[in-house]
Amino acid sequence: MSELIHYQIQQLIDNGQTVQLTLVEDVQTEPVSQKQLMLDAINQKLDPELRDQIAPFIEAILQAQPTIAIKSYAQTSITITMPKRRYERMGSPAVGQRLEINIKKI
Repeated sequence: MSELIHYQIQQLIDNGQTVQLTLVEDVQTEPVSQKQLMLDAINQKLDPELRDQIAPFIEAILQAQPTIAIKSYAQTSITITMPKRRYERMGSPAVGQRLEINIKKI
């Protein structure tokens, strides 16, 4: 099975003969606040009428809670070392640019 994954270059080290690329999976994630996760869980458990009645109280209680951003995805990272000639044939990608890597078991 082949999985096509896009990676973004996070770091590039060029020592003259070889180039080392550090790549992280290019996944678009949004930070989710703990407060929002709690509100969503409460809203799912309550019927609409009860939710409308107690929503102001829940909002007031949660306002006192600190907002903590939670990342919802752990990214994969890869480090590749290659001859400088091969790196140049790839078009000399820079930090921040994206690469496509095909990973499959052979």
